Amino acid sequence: MASLEIEETLEAVARHLARARRALFITGAGISADSGLPTYRGVGGLYNGEHTDDGIPIETALSGDMFAHHPEITWKYLAQIERTCRGAQPNAAHRAIATLEQVLPGVLVFTQNVDGLHAKAGSRNLIEIHGNLHELCCTACDYGEYIEDLAGRELPPTCPACGAVLRPNVVLFGEALPEAAMDRFLDELDQGMDIVFSIGTSGVFPYIAEPVLWAAQAGIPTVEINPEPTRLTPYVRYYLPLGAAAAMQGILDRLNRHGFHGI
Repeated sequence: MASLEIEETLEAVARHLARARRALFITGAGISADSGLPTYRGVGGLYNGEHTDDGIPIETALSGDMFAHHPEITWKYLAQIERTCRGAQPNAAHRAIATLEQVLPGVLVFTQNVDGLHAKAGSRNLIEIHGNLHELCCTACDYGEYIEDLAGRELPPTCPACGAVLRPNVVLFGEALPEAAMDRFLDELDQGMDIVFSIGTSGVFPYIAEPVLWAAQAGIPTVEINPEPTRLTPYVRYYLPLGAAAAMQGILDRLNRHGFHGI
């Protein structure tokens, strides 16, 4: 895409946002790439489809079934992911979305990420559909805690109240999505959206792709921000082949230029 076309797309998206009352941001691992985090399956990812050190796919190592039978294996790779994420800070994309939440009547973030960076940036109307790696809960009792990192922790960590294994409050492969979170998301969608963004996600999962496709079919402006085209690209109205930070900062700059709500 030529630079002029990108400029025109950024301007068009900013104008839609300036008129919007409710905006949905669906985000995946790519939004955190500018914070130094790997996208796991994408270019430069942590695993890139390769087997783990234990000779099994990462999806198997991080599955609910593996955790039930061999929690030490699941925790080995959860800890590796946590070390990779440790110290990461929100980037311009996270901060731009949090800023928009302060000035638009309704902004919802629906994220696949477990890194907690949206919350750290200040987003409050947030659904972390896959959970948060920093929240631990006991597999046997009601104990729970929030951790900054796993440094110095025995793995797998055990519950100080009953001695059972702790697990992070995340959805492992093969596990169901949290019903309450999905119900809340559907309730928000029922209220309507004026613009829908897909940022840094390949849209593999139906619950990520379908809201974008629904919006596109309904004539609602849809925006995809991703350096590489995805299966969603042919269906969205606006495609920005940029990193999330550059794209969102570009949109925010144009809103600023137009004096939108004093951003």
